[in-house]
Amino acid sequence: MASTSEIRNGLCLKHNNDVYSVVEFLHVKPGKGPAFVRMKIKSLTSGKVLDQTIPSSHKIDIVRVERKKYQFLYNDDSGYHFMDNETFEQAAIAKELIDNPGLLKEGSEVEILFDAEQGLPLTMDMPKYVELEITYTEPGIKGDTATNATKPAKVETGAEIRVPLFINEGDRVKIETATGNYMERCK
Repeated sequence: MASTSEIRNGLCLKHNNDVYSVVEFLHVKPGKGPAFVRMKIKSLTSGKVLDQTIPSSHKIDIVRVERKKYQFLYNDDSGYHFMDNETFEQAAIAKELIDNPGLLKEGSEVEILFDAEQGLPLTMDMPKYVELEITYTEPGIKGDTATNATKPAKVETGAEIRVPLFINEGDRVKIETATGNYMERCK
């Protein structure tokens, strides 16, 4: 058991028989009354986000986790499969626990969070940006580039994103994985 003074972003804790990660927190000391901690926590098993307020004297149960680098292999009905490049062990993670799984390219390296006590995969962190090739998009019409207009485009993984009108098939683009937004054209 630990005190609330040890809470920080990314900390994993046990709450209501589930493992949660702290997304954001705020220690509050009002002028009147006891101090408390307001935090937003995300379930690592279901992806549900909760707002939680606890007194600062409350004890929390910290879960020990390990981060390991894995390589994405493939996906099927049982989930997304990854391989440890050092031990060649494989792990499967459900689609619901991955943000923007459509941007995962075979062979890309990701970081998987494991429960250190049980050895179970909890969640997967993608790189902040990925570079993918545009496989299909409508051609841009000359003269439409004066506005900030976008058009749909399909990338090599099959995901659909919005890109500016000057992007053509075969171009490589940088995409932010958290939001799935186009960032820039790569050379």
